[in-house]
Amino acid sequence: MQELASLRSLLGTDNVVVGADMAPYLTDWRERYSGEAEAVVRPGTTEEVSKIVLWCREHGFSIVPQGGNTGLCGGATPDQRGRQIVVSLARLNRIRHIDSDNDTIEVEAGCILQSVQEAAEQVGRLFPLSLAAEGSCTIGGNLATNAGGTQVLRYGNTRELCLGLEVVCADGQIWHGLRALRKDNTGYDLRDLFIGSEGTLGIITAATLKLYPLPVAQCTAMLTLNSLDDAVKTLSLARAGFGASLTGFEVMRRNCLEGVVRCFPEQRLPFDEAGLQSPWFALLELSDNESEAHARERFEVVLGNAIEVGVVQDAVIAESVAQSKALWHLRESIPLSEKIFGKSVKHDVSIPVSSIPAFVEKTNALLQANFAGVEHVIFGHLGDGNLHYNVARGTAYSEDELLAKQREIYQIVHDSVHAFHGSISAEHGVGQLKRDLLTRYKDPVELALMHKIKQALDPDGVMNPGKVLQES
Repeated sequence: MQELASLRSLLGTDNVVVGADMAPYLTDWRERYSGEAEAVVRPGTTEEVSKIVLWCREHGFSIVPQGGNTGLCGGATPDQRGRQIVVSLARLNRIRHIDSDNDTIEVEAGCILQSVQEAAEQVGRLFPLSLAAEGSCTIGGNLATNAGGTQVLRYGNTRELCLGLEVVCADGQIWHGLRALRKDNTGYDLRDLFIGSEGTLGIITAATLKLYPLPVAQCTAMLTLNSLDDAVKTLSLARAGFGASLTGFEVMRRNCLEGVVRCFPEQRLPFDEAGLQSPWFALLELSDNESEAHARERFEVVLGNAIEVGVVQDAVIAESVAQSKALWHLRESIPLSEKIFGKSVKHDVSIPVSSIPAFVEKTNALLQANFAGVEHVIFGHLGDGNLHYNVARGTAYSEDELLAKQREIYQIVHDSVHAFHGSISAEHGVGQLKRDLLTRYKDPVELALMHKIKQALDPDGVMNPGKVLQES
């Protein structure tokens, strides 16, 4: 096709992918969405991204930006119309600059998250964003979805870790906003418009990110608990005892960890038979900037108090870095084990921490009343109120039967979230999966303002149409 010939002249033949070679780019990680594209392009510079945007506008194509393709809501998957170009940012993977005195790192959008973590560590710094897909997800995708992860309790979502952006706008212009400033009070914060916008307003090509001192010591423990109420009480004790040093507090229903052990027999839960029967488990981590001895002493005092008052039944404290990694590996393997067991109806929700036990009790009861026998697969970041509240088929339904009830399950769970003043998307974004739900749960004025912003920045609907907002 003559159109593609002109595109190849911009990027080189090897960086314009067509035909069967496009397959890995056209289906999302969960294999719930598949689409068609005219081509997948792989720019190597921000200027090439700008040229692609101008080319798409000239030839009547819309754009789907894509990072590591690890998203869970179909936000980086093209539609079925075939008039889209997937822009893979994988080649924009350079770490441009590290300023250890300013505690910042400037990276391109295609950098793998783990690579950014390692680059920071090489200069004695910490980049604290951490999530299960860190070996394959990219910084651009993390920013586009405002990813969360396991250390939001201490460091915040990706938004809080970003100081500046470089963005290719919908008209092809490049916004050079890579300021490494913690204070810049000169008007509207454009950075925050693009973070979390899932590529619907522009393409993030680089970012300036915050770094932190590496902790001198870390302590990790896995706990057994009788209830979610006890988990919330333990979290309160940990916050009071550790303050800002508490970097992680994860909660897991027993069946989550049982699934991990079944799928990955080399992993083991470090408890006796009584502990293995506990309905809930928690994983918490303390980062200390004083000394190993100081961290350990604080850790043992707080956990001892929690056991004494009866909110924690048992605790295993990691004795080495390897043991700490093994405990975290159990938690991080839950999504992988879920995928092995088959498709489920997933919910990424946030609830005020104090309301989480009541939310789970009420929502479980509603689901059992309507779909008796479904399995509740519940885990997540209790410290910041983010639960992955998933519904599996159990023994009562086939996979197809469960998915046929997906819409009804979503409504029960999301209505319950709304009743508890929560959000239907905590860290995974909206994408296609939750796009049509926004009209039910979003404040009408807020939704109207979002449409006005989209119209102002992308009036022709070139950028990732059909994601986040319904097409007008």
